[in-house]
Amino acid sequence: MIIRPRRLRSSPTLRKMVRETRMDPSSLVLPVFIKEGSNLREPIPSLEGCFHYSPDRVAEAAEDALAHGVDKLLLFGLPDRKDERGSGADADNGVVQQGIRALRQRLGSQIYLITDVCMCEYTSHGHCGILCGQAVDNDRTLPRIADIALSHVQAGADMVAPSDMMDGRVGAIRARLDENGFADTPIMAYSAKYASSFYGPFRDAAGSAPGFGDRKGYQMDYHNQREGLKEALLDAREGADILMVKPALAYLDVVKTVREHTDLPLAAYSVSGEYAMIKAAAARGLINEYGVMCESAACIYRAGADILITYYACELADAMRKGDIG
Repeated sequence: MIIRPRRLRSSPTLRKMVRETRMDPSSLVLPVFIKEGSNLREPIPSLEGCFHYSPDRVAEAAEDALAHGVDKLLLFGLPDRKDERGSGADADNGVVQQGIRALRQRLGSQIYLITDVCMCEYTSHGHCGILCGQAVDNDRTLPRIADIALSHVQAGADMVAPSDMMDGRVGAIRARLDENGFADTPIMAYSAKYASSFYGPFRDAAGSAPGFGDRKGYQMDYHNQREGLKEALLDAREGADILMVKPALAYLDVVKTVREHTDLPLAAYSVSGEYAMIKAAAARGLINEYGVMCESAACIYRAGADILITYYACELADAMRKGDIG
């Protein structure tokens, strides 16, 4: 048989028709930061084009996303007060809980709300769990993570996404939700979350940098691919509905490996450092921002991701509708 690929490359219509990697705006998730206070919409210096919203104004972010065809948000909270056990994370009037209720009141079911479940934004020490000395106590942290997840769902979250990387947290959350009547609420697990230097702008935006040490004791070593698969399969066995690899672009091998070993939906989080690098290089005229944004997103989907969490969600949705990607 003679194959003539040039015939397919010659026509833009044909090129789109035979694309191997397909995507659409329904697969995009936009991270949003909710900050304690009122009447706030403050630019985040480390994340150009992103903002801190107070609960009473966070619906503006959702309405803008909806205008671009993005109907899924991943919510992060920035409380005014922090303590050693992260009490604000599961407080009935916590900042994320306020934001969820405000979004529900304004937009109802038009917007799908996913909440990041962790303690680092809420603890005075900046770590993701309960401390024992200067180390995180995995087992003592599990009930706190389950409490936080339940509190978000009771406030109106559609899905919870634990990012703490404690062993056993998916099972603990699943049991807590089930026993409280939320058996149908899905869990998107940060399954292969690496101890990465790409998180810098996010930690500035969320005020979540550790006060001492680092998170290498519970996040993953970036040298390890097989361990990422092991963590993903453990989360699947504990009841995760969606698995996630984070970061995305620098970890495409991990995305591909997890995709090849599970049929569960797979998300990839294109993190703050990846976004900021594109922005910074574009600002210096070194790259075409739009082109690199589209190409890097396509690479993530091509590696096997079904869902993309990205600060470029609105821009990518527009590009997908135009046919430049997808």
